[in-house]
Amino acid sequence: MHLKQHIPILQWLPNYKKAWLKNDLFAGLTIGVILIPQGIAYAIIAGLPPIYGLYTAMIPQIVYAILGTSRQLSVGPAAMDSLIVASGISVLAATGSEHFIVLAILLAFMVGFFQLLFGLFHLGFLVNFLSKPVISGFTSGSAVIIAVNQLGNLFGIQVDRSNQMHILLIDIIHKFSEIHWPTALIGLAGIIMLLAFKNINKKIPAALLVVVLGILIVYAFKLDQAGIMILGEIPRGLPKFIIPSFDMALMEELSGLALTLGLIGFMEAISIAKSVEVKHNSYQVNANKELIALGFGNMVGSFFQTYPATAGFARTAVNDQSGAKTPLSSLIAALIIALSLLFLTPTFFFLPKAILAAIIIVAAFGLLDFSMPKNLLSYNRRDLIILNTTLLITIFVGIKEGILFGIVLSLAMLIYKSTKPHMAVLGNVPGTHFYRNINRFDDVIIEEEILIVRFDAQLYFANTQYFKDKLKEFSLEKGPSLKLLIIDAESLNALDSSAVYALEEVHDYFSSRDITLAFAGLKGPVRDALVKSKLMKKIRYDHCFMSIQEAVDCYKENCFELPKPYSYQEYTKQSNR
Repeated sequence: MHLKQHIPILQWLPNYKKAWLKNDLFAGLTIGVILIPQGIAYAIIAGLPPIYGLYTAMIPQIVYAILGTSRQLSVGPAAMDSLIVASGISVLAATGSEHFIVLAILLAFMVGFFQLLFGLFHLGFLVNFLSKPVISGFTSGSAVIIAVNQLGNLFGIQVDRSNQMHILLIDIIHKFSEIHWPTALIGLAGIIMLLAFKNINKKIPAALLVVVLGILIVYAFKLDQAGIMILGEIPRGLPKFIIPSFDMALMEELSGLALTLGLIGFMEAISIAKSVEVKHNSYQVNANKELIALGFGNMVGSFFQTYPATAGFARTAVNDQSGAKTPLSSLIAALIIALSLLFLTPTFFFLPKAILAAIIIVAAFGLLDFSMPKNLLSYNRRDLIILNTTLLITIFVGIKEGILFGIVLSLAMLIYKSTKPHMAVLGNVPGTHFYRNINRFDDVIIEEEILIVRFDAQLYFANTQYFKDKLKEFSLEKGPSLKLLIIDAESLNALDSSAVYALEEVHDYFSSRDITLAFAGLKGPVRDALVKSKLMKKIRYDHCFMSIQEAVDCYKENCFELPKPYSYQEYTKQSNR
């Protein structure tokens, strides 16, 4: 039983139903044929020979099928991760060289190792520090760079690889006169066909059909002799077992890239897995187990010459739409890749590079996020600025810089928002005991001598100064008639030392102005902190109320003027929560 909790295949395989086999078989065949051109294309993005894309499409997928908690997720090479691999390793080795390949394989092991550690120590929450606008901006920026990098293959011209769009565009403009128009015609036709098939039916393996058609046309008309660039020979056979080059100097150089890819890869996988999970009630995705599954997939894969793998949204969507019931579909897809490696690689010899470029460009277009900027424009322009800034840095400065900026910006945004949380002055809704924001409700009753403030966040060292300043600001706006300040403390779950000192300063400040301080809705842990810090003796137990209305009624009945020597035990009996 304990083993089943850690190895998901032991949960679904013993309960496998014969009726599911038809769906899993069809879905597996579909994903397998999709992964063949994708694997080749994404390996090219990563700066690797095509065969490594097929290796990466097979091994991590098998491991994930055994350990993964999502039953539809399709793991393998991905466009954005491939670009990050290329941009990160290209500064250490020449693209496509033997040393480049060695580093890519070692990187897969390190990415897997970090993901495994994150999973074992339950650190999946770390991806939450990447905000949605940052992720959207980075993903769209990466998609643009991926697409522009393929314009050279699409138009049949030699364009140097770069992670900066302006450099790529300048190079393409300078070489515009060298465009090989037959190549460009094939590439543009490929894009049109891919988009057409996608609109007709997403289950159609459009990429494979376009690849087959491209190969047949080049072979039949001998277009390779007319200047059409083709893929050439791809080695045949299954990946051999090798031990990655565990060189400490190389591992140190790759550590930052591996950590980044580990987080980005997991972020992609868990977001895709969760989006599919909502359609099914037969299983539950576990974030930390997903990290372990992805980690083992990359680590085991590195011993079979793979580069970093993660989930693909389009593949997973097709797998789900094809009716996949269990990860058996992934095992079938891996079998299709294995058969292709054994028997079909010679057929890709005449594959035009322009067709691969078309597949990559269409895939990159699918990564572009147009909906979020449009939505943010209407309700959150600050986040829109963050999204666009991340996008521009990714496009014009670099992929790694875009990721780093995104992480720093996410944390900075989190800190900034926590230092200036929302605070509201409340008024009474007529005929009720409810109190609402006076800036949102026109008909609320505002007492001349009472100021009621709601603090909509945790009070801690980063926002105590803002808290104090806003209370003083609200009190000055109220004027000399103010006699009672009520702080609605419903949102406070705990207090750090800075918060305790801030509350003491608030008490002393308003006491010096003959303004009574009262609290409503204090929770147990907050009261405990006030008692242990001895601040409660200043505030007084009888100035703490279960609700705002009780505090208001007490003021109107002049009970604040009456001494009530509560003990803490007596107080907690009346207001324990």
